[in-house]
Amino acid sequence: MISLKKTGSIFIMLCGMAPLFLKAQNYAGKALKISFFSSTPIEDIKAASNKGSGVLVASGGKFAFQVPVKSFEFDKGLMQEHFNENYMESDKYPQARFTGSFNKPVDLSKDGEYHVTANGTLLIHGIGKQRSIPGTLTVKNGVVTLNANFDVACADHQIKIPTLIITKIAEVIQVHVNGTLSPVK
Repeated sequence: MISLKKTGSIFIMLCGMAPLFLKAQNYAGKALKISFFSSTPIEDIKAASNKGSGVLVASGGKFAFQVPVKSFEFDKGLMQEHFNENYMESDKYPQARFTGSFNKPVDLSKDGEYHVTANGTLLIHGIGKQRSIPGTLTVKNGVVTLNANFDVACADHQIKIPTLIITKIAEVIQVHVNGTLSPVK
């Protein structure tokens, strides 16, 4: 298990490293959209946040992304309250993070669509898990658009769902990430 403090330090370190690389371009974004969807025969639950942020160090393909857990908005206020207080314990674990690197080098100086796998540690609810997440990087006029879809099992991050409502919340949640990373000047 990777501690929240250690992962936060990695994120801050990567953010601070971006200006240090003069030969390779680095990218950052502050309004990444992260959404999730839970579907059961009884109820569908969806939420989204536009407060994701991230950095990408082009040389080496290293990245760090994070989202404040409390920034997820639900259609129903009561669902949002239960999500933050009962399941995610947002006061105790305020951020979800993914740090790591891409499986292959990508020349982000050239326009195009690049299929990559992001390998790293996904930290949710204070529990870090090694993950390989497929995604697409689209480069156009020097701007990188990130798009990824993946599943997160609640049990992998010790998110407990009471037996009484297990039929309303899926044990595996579908996650979608989309956003733009612009060159750091």
